[in-house]
This record gives sequence, structure tokens and C-alpha cells, in this order.
Amino acid sequence: MNKIGPSLMCADLGNLEQNIKELDKAGVDFYHIDIMDGKFVPNFTLGPDFVKTVRRLTTTPLDIHLMVEEPERHIDLFAECGADMISVHQESTNALHSVLMKIKEKGIKAGVAINPGTSLEFLDQVYDLIDYVVVMTVNPGFAGQKFIPSMYEKIAKLNEKIKQYNREIEIQVDGNIGESTIPTCQENGASMYVLGTSAVFNSNHSLEENVRLTREIFN
Repeated sequence: MNKIGPSLMCADLGNLEQNIKELDKAGVDFYHIDIMDGKFVPNFTLGPDFVKTVRRLTTTPLDIHLMVEEPERHIDLFAECGADMISVHQESTNALHSVLMKIKEKGIKAGVAINPGTSLEFLDQVYDLIDYVVVMTVNPGFAGQKFIPSMYEKIAKLNEKIKQYNREIEIQVDGNIGESTIPTCQENGASMYVLGTSAVFNSNHSLEENVRLTREIFN
């Protein structure tokens, strides 16, 4: 099953409640919330109070993407805020195994996020702890970037690697995901799609209509 999750850093934050009502009505599968600290990536975005607000507005699963240094310091906080899924970057911590274990102990789905330049080899050490892998198809930090074409091959290689693990691990793609990129991502093994300005948060149609049109792209 293909799952779609709007990236709330791209939402109209002044009309957040209305945005979420429309997106829930459209039947989105999760909400993706980027947390950036200005250190691991050169931007600041949303924080725990925002996550609490979204949790109050919806029962749809919340996918927290921690783009922060030392994510182990923040797992408890975001678990308390209502996270259903938390992903971290290998490069952000010296204790990846422990971080993933901590997420799992909270009863939350654990993910690892892979930057365009990150090797896949480290997954051999943690595959038994992860539920999903986030493939960054742009360099992380800012919305509106162009999809990096070499990431199609990376998704395919990751899909083959996951088959060798013989575990159910989903592949999430994040970065300029829309009509022109979804088909090949799907063909190469992706099943979770983070949607921003390319697909959902634009003025072409209503949010509900944009979600419907995106659903029609899948085979």
C-alpha cells in the first residue's frame, strides 16, 4: 500500500487547523513534521509545541523527522508530544543503535534517514531495529529544492538490501516528490511519500483535490 504524508513545514501555518481538517478529510496516511536545530542542517523549523498542537487537531499518525544533533536528547520529549514515528540521521549521533532502541522502547516506529551522500552499509548494523528508511531525495534543510536523479538508483539499491534482511521495512522518500518523480520512486520500491509544495501545498487546486490527484499517480 502506498502511503502519502503532507510535510507540515510547507503548510499555511496561519491556517493550520483548517489545513489539517481538509487533509484529514482527503484521507492522508500520516503527517511529516521536520524538526531542525540550525546545527545539523542550516535551518530552523518546527518544535515540540507545534507537534503538540497537531496532535490535538488530528488522530492521523505523526511522523517526526529529527534533523538535529544528538537526537537521543529529544526522544522522550517528542514521544510525550504524541509522535507515532521518529526518524534520525546516522550522522547526527554517535549512538545510533541506542537511539533506535530508545524509540522502540517508547512503542514508536523507528526510522533512519539517509542523505544523498550517505552510504547504505551502516544499515547492516541496525536493520533489526528499524521500521522504515527515509531517503532524502534532496539535500536536507530547505523546501523547494530539485530532486536529485541519482536517488532513483539509491532507492532501488536500498530495496534490494531490505529484501536480503527479510524484514518488513518501508522506504519513505522525501524531497520534491510529485507527479514527475512518484512513478519511478514507486517502481524502485518506495511506499511512503512525503508531499510538500510539489504536490499538495500549492495554489493549483484545493488541498483535498491535490491529494486526490496525487493518489491517481500511483499504478
